[in-house]
Amino acid sequence: MVEYKDILAAYKRVKDVVNKTPIMTSRTLNELTSAEIYLKCENYQRIGAFKMRGAYNTISQLTEEQRKKGVIAHSSGNHAQAVALSAKLLNIKATIVMPNTSPQVKVNATRDTYGAEVVMCENTIEARHSTTQELIDTYGYTLVHPYDNDNVIAGAGTAAYELLNQVESLDMVFGPVGGGGLISGTSLAVKGFNSDIKVYAVEPKNVDDAYRSIKSGKIERNKTINSIADGLLTNLSERTFNIIKKNVDRIITVSEQEILDAMRFIWERMKIIVEPSGACSLAGVLSRQIPIEKKKIGVIISGGNIDLNNFFNLIQDRIK
Repeated sequence: MVEYKDILAAYKRVKDVVNKTPIMTSRTLNELTSAEIYLKCENYQRIGAFKMRGAYNTISQLTEEQRKKGVIAHSSGNHAQAVALSAKLLNIKATIVMPNTSPQVKVNATRDTYGAEVVMCENTIEARHSTTQELIDTYGYTLVHPYDNDNVIAGAGTAAYELLNQVESLDMVFGPVGGGGLISGTSLAVKGFNSDIKVYAVEPKNVDDAYRSIKSGKIERNKTINSIADGLLTNLSERTFNIIKKNVDRIITVSEQEILDAMRFIWERMKIIVEPSGACSLAGVLSRQIPIEKKKIGVIISGGNIDLNNFFNLIQDRIK
């Protein structure tokens, strides 16, 4: 299992490559919540999301033989871009399997900006896995899993480690949960830094497998993936489930409307572009399921990659 020392080691590897992302605050938000809220803005990270941390930490540790053969990942967007850019920086070939429903902006960035080979597949977990495995069997690529990987988790935890060193005396940290890589790394960083700080994971109600898994004591699956938070649609792995059980104080769920409301607040009041998955953790704070009055609260904003094509198409139609 990943330990706090692994996050410290990961930070040494990535700190000169990734962005030290800013902490943003809002007087309006503090007045609204009667608390001190500090947003850790990983939407300002390279590739626009925290995923860069775990991808670079993992790929930078490959053996020479693995580097020669190249890496592969399956992802709907943010992890795809992170693996592609990390591999490019390290002069390693990257192949990314992406579902055919991936936002075009993320496909374009992965292929055209960061130089990875993109292989499209059907929009199912089974198709992602089978397509990826076929390519591994054929070419010997090393898989960089989006979250079920110790080095990915340790890298993801460096965001919370930075937050803890940027803001003193936090009482709580909120982060989103999908496959569990980010919240696993976050919880390990927080509890290793100061075990008294509470860690809360926030999950969309429509894909509440992590919440149900903690309740039942075994990994649960989602029958549908109907949520606007497209980065949080995956299920936990045994690795992330075990870390979450040990280190996360509570998982709460939020509605699609609560995610939209949090996203709108950040856009309108703070002038920050975040994606729905990135707004999920603030939605958990604003839901008031956890008493937050007079507390200092860190909130991990995981990413800000939005496909604006539909928005601009609507505007274009109106001005014709």
